[in-house]
Amino acid sequence: MQIDIGINETNRTAIADGLGRVLADSYALYLKTHNFHWNVTGPMFQTLHTMFEEQYTELAMAVDEIAERIRSLGAFAPASFSAFSELTSIKEERGVPAAKDMIAQLVEGHETVIKTARSLYALCNSSDDDATADLLTARIQVHEKTAWMLRSLLEG
Repeated sequence: MQIDIGINETNRTAIADGLGRVLADSYALYLKTHNFHWNVTGPMFQTLHTMFEEQYTELAMAVDEIAERIRSLGAFAPASFSAFSELTSIKEERGVPAAKDMIAQLVEGHETVIKTARSLYALCNSSDDDATADLLTARIQVHEKTAWMLRSLLEG
């Protein structure tokens, strides 16, 4: 059935493609955060273990919301490790870094998601896609706050 939501097919496809990059970055960050939750050690173990769990739980909900928005636009959401690895800008961590390095990597990951999400605003605005713009705004707010909280652990 034809989709008629007031956004032309070309723009819906471009927005969905951009959301696919946001989804891939978010999923890569989810995996990294979950990895760090499992593997963190040191004097801040309990604090970081709990904080990372809260963060990956939030990200798990977010990836579902982003994927469902892609589907609402009439596209299929990327949903494989290979697709995510092609689309993400977040570097995979294959080792077990020290706790402070974990925190720094997560700050960088949240900032990456923010920049990827921000890159879609012009297209959303020119396409009158307020729903995607609202989703991106909410995601950016979460990632900015999380990056700030993580960054504060590295200060002093």
